[in-house]
Amino acid sequence: MRTGQDLYRKAKKLIPGGTQLLSKRPEMFLPDNWPAYYQSAKGCEITDLDGIVYQDLSYMGVGACILGYADDDVNGAVIKAVQSGSMSTLNVPEEYELAELLIDLHPWADMVRYARTGGEAAAIAVRIARTATGRGKILFCGYHGWHDWYLAANLSDNAALDGHLLPGLSPNGVPRHLQGSANPFSYNNTNEFLELTNKFAGEIAAVVMEPIRNFEPEPGFFETIRRVCDEQSIVLIVDEVSAGFRLNLGGAHLSLGLEPDIAVFAKGISNGFPMAVVLGKKQVMEAAQDSFVSSTYWTERIGPVAAIATIKKMMRLDVPKHLVQIGERVQKGWEAIGVRHGLQLHVGGIAPLGHFSFERVASNLVCKTLFTQEMLKRGFLASTACYISLSHTVEIVDRYLATCDEVFEVIASAEKDNGVNELLEGPVCHNGFKRLT
Repeated sequence: MRTGQDLYRKAKKLIPGGTQLLSKRPEMFLPDNWPAYYQSAKGCEITDLDGIVYQDLSYMGVGACILGYADDDVNGAVIKAVQSGSMSTLNVPEEYELAELLIDLHPWADMVRYARTGGEAAAIAVRIARTATGRGKILFCGYHGWHDWYLAANLSDNAALDGHLLPGLSPNGVPRHLQGSANPFSYNNTNEFLELTNKFAGEIAAVVMEPIRNFEPEPGFFETIRRVCDEQSIVLIVDEVSAGFRLNLGGAHLSLGLEPDIAVFAKGISNGFPMAVVLGKKQVMEAAQDSFVSSTYWTERIGPVAAIATIKKMMRLDVPKHLVQIGERVQKGWEAIGVRHGLQLHVGGIAPLGHFSFERVASNLVCKTLFTQEMLKRGFLASTACYISLSHTVEIVDRYLATCDEVFEVIASAEKDNGVNELLEGPVCHNGFKRLT
């Protein structure tokens, strides 16, 4: 047993759920065999507790490190901020500098509030919308975090959120009186959206949606949402936590022609340092002064400094262009290799956040686990998703795809003999929320 797994077994006895983030649980990748912990990370290389070095072609800090691990420019700005004092009784001027930078990139916006994580930023946006409208109900599309307002959807139907990224999210601990306060609709399903807005007309505070995840918007979908929000005085919130700054400088909604009332950013805007932004129109954002939205660590210096350094580097190097080009190379590579080995793959996601699944096989999860197992043996942290960073070069990606070619051949051969399960060296990976023992 490697050091990381040994430590993880101990950690599960002291930390409920083993980790602080579901998406980082070893059970989501390779139960009993995932390295679990790291001692250092640079570029797209991670060194585990045993000193083994891996190329990370999986989640890159679950999308947080858009420039790569331990970027020199961002780290340099952060070190300077730490040495100058990251917290005091007074406020940091970088709050204003970042606000100006963000508003310059988003001509529709006027005001900014800050947080440090995506989930809490989305919760702040919902609070502001409810304050501004005096209403309570929320319609949403996509994944928006762990807070009560969102998980309340599963009080009415414990599978309501299953189509919104993670299945099995439990609403335990969410007050029962929130039942019916959050109602999901499917991306590109205009009729479903209209049914909800007709049913709850006059009660809806906000529509919260990811501008893009797996599909392009169909003609008329965004136009209908914007029109109905205007007609019913509903606050339109776009959640750019995942997509933001990957397709362009600012957010997917800018390219897709969707003008929101509020946009929420986190993850990639600060390259691994905690920072989140709630950006919006003045007439909506000013409602934040009529509700108590306040936290000590939203005033520390590191987050804004890291965001300024990250965004300026993305502007200087046109990082989104690199992410799209490399991401397309990965997705096209998956498709070609799958065809070569007779494996039917479903490849999806925007180019910088690509993913695939195995079709026409006994179990996608079994094949996914085997893929991760065999890639790990060959020096890659890999799953059926690949989040691209500036540190992913053509050479690194080509080595990754050549290794995928080897592993897909193993999977295809095993599948023909119905022997995929026999090649697994541990349990099958999880695909959603489960209680750990």
